[in-house]
Amino acid sequence: MTTLLQISDTHFGTELPEVVRAMEEHVREHGADLLVFSGDITQRARRGQFADAQAFVRRLEGLGVPRTLVIPGNHDIPLYNLFARFLTPYRNYRRHFGDDLEPTFENEHMLVIGLNTTHPRRHKDGLVTAKQVDTVCERLARSDAGKVRIVVAHQPFGAMVLSDLSNLQHGADAALHRWADAGLDLVMGGHIHLPYVLPLSKQYPGLSREIWMVQSGTTLSSRLRGTSPNSFNRLRLKREGDKQVCVERWDLLDGRFVPGSHFNLHW
Repeated sequence: MTTLLQISDTHFGTELPEVVRAMEEHVREHGADLLVFSGDITQRARRGQFADAQAFVRRLEGLGVPRTLVIPGNHDIPLYNLFARFLTPYRNYRRHFGDDLEPTFENEHMLVIGLNTTHPRRHKDGLVTAKQVDTVCERLARSDAGKVRIVVAHQPFGAMVLSDLSNLQHGADAALHRWADAGLDLVMGGHIHLPYVLPLSKQYPGLSREIWMVQSGTTLSSRLRGTSPNSFNRLRLKREGDKQVCVERWDLLDGRFVPGSHFNLHW
């Protein structure tokens, strides 16, 4: 069994030290094969915030997560420093998390494709470009259809509540139809600080196969949404006949992360 740990929207600069400790304790106890960090690493894209985030990720690696896939979110581009925003928007990100803004990971059980859907000319909205759609299709065509195949982008592809429709990726409809034809299984994201698991065929009629949306809440930040606590997702991938994924949401309760809900997905 392969285990994937998804964290998101840590917003370093607003992180809660006791929640950071609870996350580290969870990893020490449970480990994982891959850490997926789906954007909004920092609150204001400052060097010190990125340095704190990098140190946190390195601690998780040392505690039991040997591999990491990280993508930027809209908060990881400077907001108030317009010179940096438009001339060197990813400078601090690259300094601490590398030059690859769209990393991929593949092993015998899964293919994970990261997408950078941010842009300095957009305040917070995400956009999937035609080139990105093609690149994902080409990557899916080269992979084993028996693997769980995942796209990670910061902004969501599907909404649970009407108020989040404005937060959806621009270009999502065309992208999802192409990716369904190419065999995509999951899209993962963050951005709205609301965790959920959603079948996208209800929102996008005509998909040739089901694509599931797996959203993470805010993992470490004080910037909570409503009554949703700090949380993260743990995905357990099985390959016994049909592809199977158990999505577990872990919520902060009394200073510890505890299982909150789970969904069993299969194709």
